[in-house]
Amino acid sequence: MDGILLLNKPKGMTSHDCVFKVRKLIKMKKVGHTGTLDPDVSGVLPICLGRATKIAEYVTAANKTYEGEATIGFSTTTEDASGERVEEKRVERQITTAEVLDVFRSLTGEIVQTPPMYSAVKVNGKRLYEYARQGLVIERPSRKITIHKLELLSDIVQMDGTASFRFRVTCSKGTYVRTLAVQIGEKLGYPSHMSDLIRTSSGDFTLDQCVTLEELEEYVQTGTAEDQLLKIEDALSHLRKILINDKVAEKVKNGSVFPLPQELNEIPAGEPIAVFHQGEILAIYQRHPEKTQLIKPIKVLVNNQELK
Repeated sequence: MDGILLLNKPKGMTSHDCVFKVRKLIKMKKVGHTGTLDPDVSGVLPICLGRATKIAEYVTAANKTYEGEATIGFSTTTEDASGERVEEKRVERQITTAEVLDVFRSLTGEIVQTPPMYSAVKVNGKRLYEYARQGLVIERPSRKITIHKLELLSDIVQMDGTASFRFRVTCSKGTYVRTLAVQIGEKLGYPSHMSDLIRTSSGDFTLDQCVTLEELEEYVQTGTAEDQLLKIEDALSHLRKILINDKVAEKVKNGSVFPLPQELNEIPAGEPIAVFHQGEILAIYQRHPEKTQLIKPIKVLVNNQELK
């Protein structure tokens, strides 16, 4: 099977757990996910099967949308509900909708985040969560991310010294939404954490397109699992395209360079181009770094050959 399985990842499983489960269900080794989704988070997780594992990096969307809940009043080691409490400050006053909306406005646009210690970011060759499990807190690089839209979805519920509310955020790749929940609390003057989170979309892939692991198991039993896959061609529909003839197709299958079509003359260096032949994607190319009027292959998909 070749294609993309849009999985509704359950809460409590790592992305790797989901890949392992899918491998077991469909009895295939060549399975991989398109980017880690935290164990506490449910929702859209595209999983690549067969030849599609070659194009995982191009399936990873630039923008994602989440619906979550921020709880103000205490923070945790992991910045989400699974961590241990590390700081508390009871919310004794009324937090108003107007205050929260002001904070949302201040966090919309380009902002800076520092990755949480419990994350997969690498520092000095080790992932941050490896340091965190040893009880170490180390300096880590901040990054600029973009919050495109931040909306309040519920009333503010206050009880037992905490305040909670639901929100929807559309953000750039690389955003830590649990860190965003912490930043919201900081601007309100309190420690906070993300108490619930669902990824509702990843680029053009939405939650209503996804299947659960239980549904996948049923599809496997009825022999219809392959029908649930998104074609590689559809998953890469956002890329620029070149349509080629039979003669050029043979060159592409051999990993050859060929002239950049005139209609793509303005394409920037490094931007991927999908090369199609008779409705099938054969490879992904980009402008040649030295010979700028030629394009060279990054991935050749027809024979599972990967070129560098």
